[in-house]
Amino acid sequence: MNTNIAILEFRAGPGGEEAKIWAADLLRMYSRYAIILGWKVDLLDDTVLRIKGLDAFTKLQYEAGTHRVQRIPTTEKHGRIHTSTATIAVLPDVPENEVAIRTEDIAWEFYRAGGKGGQNVNKVSSAVRLRHIPSGIVVQCQNERDQFQNRSVALSMLRAKLWEKQLMEREVAANEQRSVIGRGMRAEKIRTYNYAQNRVTDHRINKSWHNLEDIIEGKMQKITEAMIESSTN
Repeated sequence: MNTNIAILEFRAGPGGEEAKIWAADLLRMYSRYAIILGWKVDLLDDTVLRIKGLDAFTKLQYEAGTHRVQRIPTTEKHGRIHTSTATIAVLPDVPENEVAIRTEDIAWEFYRAGGKGGQNVNKVSSAVRLRHIPSGIVVQCQNERDQFQNRSVALSMLRAKLWEKQLMEREVAANEQRSVIGRGMRAEKIRTYNYAQNRVTDHRINKSWHNLEDIIEGKMQKITEAMIESSTN
């Protein structure tokens, strides 16, 4: 696989509107982190980033999992701390020969993209949504310039999700114990961001960092470096 490309998907967990805000905050945090490192960031959809840069997947793969936040939401009238979660999937750029996708197994839908992109994006059905019939996986892409590019990116995202699905199925079938750090699959709570205590804690390596506001602004190199170091020990 291409270790210089990582696809990040953000999903709000339980917690209502605050969980959606938290998922958006995480998307922004990783966008800022990538920019700080000089990587290229593409917003493929409202909840999906594609990050290109030297060893991007290598450095980001351990960010996959459930991220929990404890803070007072802006909508909270009584100053109570709420707990919300969002999950991040970190997927690689998987070559076509690694995951077979049959044409007859895909249902395509084309529609007009919204938001930024100019007149062509909004007037032409350039956005695509595809459903992989055997697995039920649905992906969409609307932020490339034309339908052909969006189709190509959507297929790339589908290959990555099928790769992840196969990996999880193999782990379950083999009943293998994950390493101390693991890959942080979607259901695994990996990290807590506690605003009241100005602290970020990774539960896999039992390590905490302060200066939470700086981390949320993308200055999280010390975290990703610690995860990589732990994975090699």
